[in-house]
Amino acid sequence: MAGIPSHINPKSKRSKRSKATPDIGQLFDQLKAGEISALSQAITLVESTAPKDHAFAKAILQRCLPLSGSSFRLGITGVPGVGKSTFIESLGKLLIGQGKKLAVLAIDPSSGISQGSILGDKTRMEELVKSDQAFIRPSPAGKTLGGVARKTREAIILCEAAGYDFIIVETVGVGQSETAVHSMTDFFLLLKLAGAGDDLQGIKRGIMEMADGIVINKADGNNQTAAKHAQREFRNALHLVPPKNQDWQTKVYTCSALEQNGIQEILDEINNYESKMRAQYSFSAKRQDQELYWLHQTIEDQLMNHFFTKTAVSEALASLEKEVLDKKITPFEAAEKLLAIGTS
Repeated sequence: MAGIPSHINPKSKRSKRSKATPDIGQLFDQLKAGEISALSQAITLVESTAPKDHAFAKAILQRCLPLSGSSFRLGITGVPGVGKSTFIESLGKLLIGQGKKLAVLAIDPSSGISQGSILGDKTRMEELVKSDQAFIRPSPAGKTLGGVARKTREAIILCEAAGYDFIIVETVGVGQSETAVHSMTDFFLLLKLAGAGDDLQGIKRGIMEMADGIVINKADGNNQTAAKHAQREFRNALHLVPPKNQDWQTKVYTCSALEQNGIQEILDEINNYESKMRAQYSFSAKRQDQELYWLHQTIEDQLMNHFFTKTAVSEALASLEKEVLDKKITPFEAAEKLLAIGTS
C-alpha cells in the first residue's frame, strides 16, 4: 500500500478491535509459546482498571496458574539514584549468559498529575532490552501500596507461564513498596550507597529485617574506601537485628554495577540461598505463606473498598471525624458507630 511505512500495519484498525475482545485461548497459546506481544497484552489486561477487561484477565490468569511457580523471584529495592537499573542490567546480562530467561518488572515513578509511567528503566537498560532472552516491563506506580500490589504479583504468574525462569521485581524504593515486594519474592536485596548520606542514619530497621542480602553499590573510583567503611557499618548493624531465618545469615557486599565488579559474587550468594532453602523445604514453605498472605490481603482490601463505597458510610464519615477532632467521642467509639452503619 503506497505511502504507508513498512513498520505500520495497514490493518491496524482491525487489530485494535481484536484487542478489545481477545481470544483467550489463542492468547494463552501464544503466551505459553513465549511470544512477547502476547505476554505484554496479557499484562495489560491484568493492569487494566476497565470493567470489560476484568473477565479476560481472570480467564488468562486461570489458565496460566498451573504453569506458574517454577521461577526464582528476586526483589530489589533502594532509594532513587542508588543504581538499581544499572545493577539489574549487569546482573541480567550475567544471568542470560548462564542460560537464564529473565523478566524484569520495574515499577516506575508516576506523574503526580497523569499517573503515567516515565518508563525510564527501559531506556536505562539499553543492552538488556536488546536481548531475546529478556523481557522488561515498566509499569506506573500509581497510588497502590507504594507502587506494587496485586497486579505485579499477577504479572509474575504470567511471566512464569511464558517460560521466564528468573524474575526481578524492582521497587520505587519508597513507602510500603518494600513490604509488598518482600511478600512476593524469594530473595529480597537491599541496595545502598556510601558517602552520599544513604547510610545507617537514613535506613529503617524494618527494611534491614526484611533483607536477605545488602549490597553497597558504586564501589568504584574514589568511592571504594567509603564503600568498605559502609560495608563494615552494616555488618555491625546486622548483629543488632534479629535474624529473619535461623538457617540464613544476611551478608553485606560491595559492588560496582557500572564496572560489573562483584556481581558474580552476589549471584553466587543468591544461588546459595536458593539451594539451601530448597534443601530444607523452607523455600516452598515461604511460598505457601506468601500465597496465604495475598489471600488475606486481597480480602481486606476488597472489604475496605466495599465498606467505604457505601453511601451511608461516606455520608456519616465526615461527621464522625469532626466529632473525634472536637473530642466529643473517642476514635474507637466513632469506628464502632461507622461499622454499625456499614454492616446494617
